[in-house]
Amino acid sequence: MKKRIQHEIPTADTILEMNFNPDRSAWNGFPDVAIQADESAVKKHPDYPAAKSGDIEAAKRLTLAFIGENEIQSLRTALGNAKPIVAAVQAIEEAGENVIPTAMGGLIAVRLGLEIDDDIVQINRVGRTGSGGFYRLAIQPLFDGAVTRGRDYLLVDDFIGQGGTLANLKGHIEANGGRALFATTLTGKPYSARLSLTNESLEALRNKHGTALEKWWKKEFGYGFDRLTESEARYLVNTPDVDTIRNRIVEA
Repeated sequence: MKKRIQHEIPTADTILEMNFNPDRSAWNGFPDVAIQADESAVKKHPDYPAAKSGDIEAAKRLTLAFIGENEIQSLRTALGNAKPIVAAVQAIEEAGENVIPTAMGGLIAVRLGLEIDDDIVQINRVGRTGSGGFYRLAIQPLFDGAVTRGRDYLLVDDFIGQGGTLANLKGHIEANGGRALFATTLTGKPYSARLSLTNESLEALRNKHGTALEKWWKKEFGYGFDRLTESEARYLVNTPDVDTIRNRIVEA
């Protein structure tokens, strides 16, 4: 496997020059994320802290502890005859580079005979591990890097909270001519496995908070409520009023 592109954390001046809005694409019935293991079991594994902070050998051991033949066979069944490129999230966190997705993506690629992406990288540090819902909504990961036009992609991450990271990776791939086919994570919140926003949740969000909030959201983030994940939309529906949402987003 080729060496991954080195992360560059944008400076303040660089950020001003960037299009700071993440890419989001239409859901079009995107399938539920395959979560491979229980969150508590993963986080209690002795190799988890080191893997989360850049130890690739620890990450490989961690991944092998939870992804066996049954999990690989389930992914094989979900993909059918497709041969997607494996795109693993690369993220810089407070403790260092999280290499769990790299190890997991490498294992899946080898076991399924798939190509692994070496170009797409997360270009900002968001530090969302353990953070609350509004911080996750406000501080979103941005992706850059070449996409192979016309190819399918399998998205891989270590954790799914509200689904925003996978949504933005999917958006980057599809904005540049690829197609996100499926996604899997090592662990995460089972209630967030559904990324694709339901019509019922979209209607409930618009009915509760009105058109003014969605216009503000588009101005802030570059996409409308229809591009939210199911978990993100549910979080906003459960927020009492528009002012609370705006204030908490700005405070983040």
